[in-house]
Amino acid sequence: MNSLMWAAHDSHVIAKRNVIKIRRVPEVLMFVLISPIMFVLLFAYVFGNSIDIPGGSYREFLIGGIFAQTVIFGATFTGAGLADDMQKGIMDRFRALPMSRAAVLVGRTASDVIYNVLSLLIMALTGLLVGWRINEGLVSAALGFALLLAFAYAFSWVMAYVGLLVPSVEVINNASFVVIFPLTFVANTFVPAENLPGVLRTFAEWNPVSAVTQAARELFGNIPPGTPEPTAWPLENAVLYTIIWIFVIIAIFAPLSVNRYRKAR
Repeated sequence: MNSLMWAAHDSHVIAKRNVIKIRRVPEVLMFVLISPIMFVLLFAYVFGNSIDIPGGSYREFLIGGIFAQTVIFGATFTGAGLADDMQKGIMDRFRALPMSRAAVLVGRTASDVIYNVLSLLIMALTGLLVGWRINEGLVSAALGFALLLAFAYAFSWVMAYVGLLVPSVEVINNASFVVIFPLTFVANTFVPAENLPGVLRTFAEWNPVSAVTQAARELFGNIPPGTPEPTAWPLENAVLYTIIWIFVIIAIFAPLSVNRYRKAR
């Protein structure tokens, strides 16, 4: 019990340090707030009249995908922050202190949830301006936002591990695009999965990003009436499939990240 309390206290200290850093580097926060607005407006007005969603609005269909893509991209701040601390030698100072080895990573991933909360808030407000609506009530919507944040938190552990592997922030930015772009575009984020051909459709149907997007649309009430039911199990059970992925990702990458942190030089 004492060791858990010690680890929780250390994690809180690290999280507080990262929150203070947000105030001291406002340029990063501005990028976090501006990029969601650009994504929503770009896809809503450039593609809004080009993609047909039978029985529904593409703008309502779009927002769930934009939510999923943006919170996943937000997880890259975890990897970039850790790579920056490694490059500057701050990790060596942390390891020299009498503190929990997991605290640095838990505090980092926890504090970065703030970025995603702000992104979701800005996107939701922008989405309301372009025609997106919540049609399933506030409780269901709150569950949708919570699921998006939980998935982003889990994915931040993937980026934490990558951030401890690479030598610089520049590399983590390039590496994250290689991972995130296929996951977010070969999915149902911007077009229905059934519109994709062959192997790409199968990948999209089992892609966890498609599941969290589908779950968000269901919880926000953005599935048009009369839309055919998905035939792939992950999209039929989108909420459950997303929760499974959240636990699997954390179970795999949290221990890997902590172990890598102990050995990193």
